[in-house]
Amino acid sequence: MPWEKSFNESEVVDQVMQVFWNKGYTATSITDLTTATGIKRGSLYNAFDGKHDLFLQALLRYGDGNRTKKLKMLESIESPIESIEMLFSYWLERALRDPDKKGCMLINTAVDFTHHESDVQNAVVEGCDEVVGFCEKQITRGIELGEISNSVEARPTARSLFSALVGILVLGRGAFDATALEQIANETLKLIR
Repeated sequence: MPWEKSFNESEVVDQVMQVFWNKGYTATSITDLTTATGIKRGSLYNAFDGKHDLFLQALLRYGDGNRTKKLKMLESIESPIESIEMLFSYWLERALRDPDKKGCMLINTAVDFTHHESDVQNAVVEGCDEVVGFCEKQITRGIELGEISNSVEARPTARSLFSALVGILVLGRGAFDATALEQIANETLKLIR
């Protein structure tokens, strides 16, 4: 008799995403995942190819639901500077209001980059490139509109903006207070103002 799953795979990915986001890949055990989902180990392995596959799917889901969706919304803002400022405000707010201090799943994975397999590394690179690309596009548009000085180099400045966002998300897990994080954001945004 063939095995039949009695759960929604999409919901399972959402549930394990929360566990991985809170604990990270290495610290998450299969028991953590079975407890979070209420699904037995064998059923979980029949539906997915193990912990690694679950993590990769969770990381991709996280990106689609958080980063990609937010960037598309910000692209609709008429002012390129305002769209970048709102990106900083959004990530700063997330860092300050997160009671669990879990940061960003993408950035947490990037910090542990060398310990992941190539498919996870590729997902991290693509996620980072998506944010850098968004910033570069807004800077280029800002230069074309005369909002941003034409002396600003789009790609390097986009990378600098992203680096500051990473710093806010990592240091916002507890190492820096709200004032310090706000100062990072304000000083970094002077690159485009």
